[in-house]
Amino acid sequence: MVFRGQVKVLHAFFLSSVLLISGSMLMAKESNHTVTLNIEPKPVSAMKELTFSLTVTPCDKLPDKLLLDLSMPGMQMGKNQVTLVKKSPNIYEGKGIIVRCMSRQTLWQITILSDELKNPAFTFNVTE
Repeated sequence: MVFRGQVKVLHAFFLSSVLLISGSMLMAKESNHTVTLNIEPKPVSAMKELTFSLTVTPCDKLPDKLLLDLSMPGMQMGKNQVTLVKKSPNIYEGKGIIVRCMSRQTLWQITILSDELKNPAFTFNVTE
């Protein structure tokens, strides 16, 4: 029974993340922080320079730089990380590229590597 409940929670988180990217932003709520990720331009495409904007509220006690890790669930794609630099009191920004997967898979995950934020992750699809 416990496992079933965990699957429902993960399934709900996965669906909310995928649905939010179809709009304009991805959002996660971790303890005392709300973390919103926006990727431009849209649609999010592989092999094009993208701007990653992260909004964190509240943003006190966070460093001037955060690391964004791009990966594919269940597949080794090599290290692909983007440094996000603080642009204003609660906004971080950085540029990077999502590589094209040789298997034509389009599901990607972004994890914000931050102990303070509890490493929030966002799952979304990329167009070819």
